[in-house]
Amino acid sequence: MPSAPPAAVDAAAPATLPGVILRARSGFYTVRTDDGRDIECRLRGRVKKERQGTDLAVIGDRVTVRLLDARNGMIEEVAPRTSRFSRRQPGPRGSWKEDMLVANVDQVLVVFACADPMPHLRMLDRFLVVAEHNEVRAVVIANKVDLVGLDRARAVFGLYERIGYAVHYLSAREGIGVEELADRLAARTSVVTGPSGVGKSTLLNAIQPGLRIDTGDVSGAIHKGRHTTTMAELHPLAGQGGGYVADTPGLRELGLWRIPPEQLAWCFPEMVRHLGSCAFNDCRHLDEPRCAVRDAVESGDVPDARYDSYRRLLLNEE
Repeated sequence: MPSAPPAAVDAAAPATLPGVILRARSGFYTVRTDDGRDIECRLRGRVKKERQGTDLAVIGDRVTVRLLDARNGMIEEVAPRTSRFSRRQPGPRGSWKEDMLVANVDQVLVVFACADPMPHLRMLDRFLVVAEHNEVRAVVIANKVDLVGLDRARAVFGLYERIGYAVHYLSAREGIGVEELADRLAARTSVVTGPSGVGKSTLLNAIQPGLRIDTGDVSGAIHKGRHTTTMAELHPLAGQGGGYVADTPGLRELGLWRIPPEQLAWCFPEMVRHLGSCAFNDCRHLDEPRCAVRDAVESGDVPDARYDSYRRLLLNEE
């Protein structure tokens, strides 16, 4: 059966349209134009040459599209990025590359479960460090609070409230706290990230049921999440505020991408006010004498667990 001919372009339509990339897969990009159309696109060759050394185009990128017909187009230009959320791409040492999850993001929602699977706080610290290094606001989401109760959840995640992070305690399945989180998403571009099995997709479906994102259960044998989201996707949000939210695959590891060792402490907000007060300008805050950061750990101003995360990241320990 012959394929349907391409739909004609309206003669009155503009030659190019601005938009945002919603999906990217195998060289094809779905772009939501500012006038509300979804256009399937490829990258023009000159764009590939101009953007060597970085991800060519990712979800969240603002682009200019030239229409080929009513449903297809070419990406003529990718606008400079205002922010990013990226990690070191998993792979053999020495061949690492940047894996950019989303561009032009206003906030990162880091989702961990209160139980099933149990929260791995050093992993949470890695997500927060990446957000701080990229200068993107981070919000901690403690999901499945119904499994443990609010008091036990606060005993685990209250540490991050005291540091200064916004923490939402909720249950996506029970609808607890979902409305308040939806208000935080309105009129912003957000990325939802975290390990597998913590309920990210369930959370997004609760916020906007029409998304119908596939969900899965935690493995009963190993108590780890199964991947249900297989590629990152940017979803337009309904409602008066609008906005976008990116759903990302569950991450089993989060390697830090090009964070210089001397900048790592600046990614821990509770350490920042002590930096510059050490006896030595090149203090690594490990075993140097008269270290203001370690003094703050001793006094309890910097939590022991957070300092341990800093030390392990600096020394590249698991």
